[in-house]
Amino acid sequence: MAELSNSVESAEQLTVAWRAVVLDRDAGADVRDLPGVAVRWADCRFTFWNCVTLTDVGAGARLVRDRLGEVAAVMRAKRHPGFLWLFEDLLDDDGRAALDAAAEGAGLQHAFSGRGMAGDLLPLPDPTHPDLTFARVTTDEQLRDYADLNSLAYGFPLEDGRDGIGGSALWKDGVHAYLALRDGVPVACAASVAAVGRLFVALVATHPDWQHRGYGEAVTRKALHEGHRATGLTRATLHATAAGEPVYRRIGFEPNSVIRFYSLKS
Repeated sequence: MAELSNSVESAEQLTVAWRAVVLDRDAGADVRDLPGVAVRWADCRFTFWNCVTLTDVGAGARLVRDRLGEVAAVMRAKRHPGFLWLFEDLLDDDGRAALDAAAEGAGLQHAFSGRGMAGDLLPLPDPTHPDLTFARVTTDEQLRDYADLNSLAYGFPLEDGRDGIGGSALWKDGVHAYLALRDGVPVACAASVAAVGRLFVALVATHPDWQHRGYGEAVTRKALHEGHRATGLTRATLHATAAGEPVYRRIGFEPNSVIRFYSLKS
């Protein structure tokens, strides 16, 4: 039951946090809570802001097939591509066994996998790193630097990241977004935002030329430290890539549900 409750928490954190960031891009964005399907779709060039996820608990094979068909129809109606974020532990054994065939039948392809992670780990000490200083994102120039770091780290064109984050009032005020600077040059970034009594960590990235030096971990600790100072929240959650999971374990996060990311077949 603990694993299931953690996975429910992880999916809920996505739907709550993404509601805010998607509506920040466009008040007319597609934000709907359908039976068993949450749509959080900005329909912008930044793929991570175009999201659908399943919300049924204990979905079996037949329900999984039905839901994936519904999801694919939503995704096909959009201008820009995005992802289905599927939390495996929300499915029952039959649902998981049927998943590959159901995705194939719906015209979806597995893009990559990640992990939901959470922990009662706050407060954390104010971090230091011998190479770095930290700056909160408060200006359009800093926001552009934050967007560009994410584009470079995840292999997007620079304009895609800027379309997702550029010009945002939310990311300069409601989100605790930080840049890590080496000799004044941004090399990594991380953010935390309050969501349903937790601090949700989002869009952690390190410039490809400066990876494996502890910069991503340091700036994530900074975003958590400052988020806790501002909110008093003590539990934190995030969704990790395979590369990021070891970093977050060192901070104190524990993994829960495997997340499968699906895109439409081209």
